[in-house]
Amino acid sequence: MSEIKLISKNKKAYFDYEILDSYEAGIELMWYEVKSIRAWNVNLKWAYISFLTGSAIIKWMHIWVFENSSNKALISPLRDRKIFLHKKTIELLIGKSKEPWKTVIPLEIYTSGSLIKVKIWLCLWRKEYNKKQLLKERTVDMEAKRAMKKYI
Repeated sequence: MSEIKLISKNKKAYFDYEILDSYEAGIELMWYEVKSIRAWNVNLKWAYISFLTGSAIIKWMHIWVFENSSNKALISPLRDRKIFLHKKTIELLIGKSKEPWKTVIPLEIYTSGSLIKVKIWLCLWRKEYNKKQLLKERTVDMEAKRAMKKYI
């Protein structure tokens, strides 16, 4: 069994979206992007998945330019990157993402052995009042845990 090592996580998305389904996908990378990702130089904060002509593409995933790269001026850190999924999965995600308030975003990027994988999620956009309710629940839970620590 290969060792899984989490490299980057989109923490803001856990607050902004309600997670419905998850899928594991491979990603097409250049050699300098692989080196940057293994050096933890990647950001998924604004990344999302777009579907063009039957293929899935990650947009706005920022991978910093590898410091020892010879042609830094020609490298775009925000270029579109292809995702490898089964055709049926792509068709399912295209259909589900067309429903109102639903979107597909990458939430985690990690290594699985020598491979770099992306965990993508079908998500439902949380409305503002749902976010406020979530914050209230978190503060109530934190206060309850603090009160329990006093008595233990």
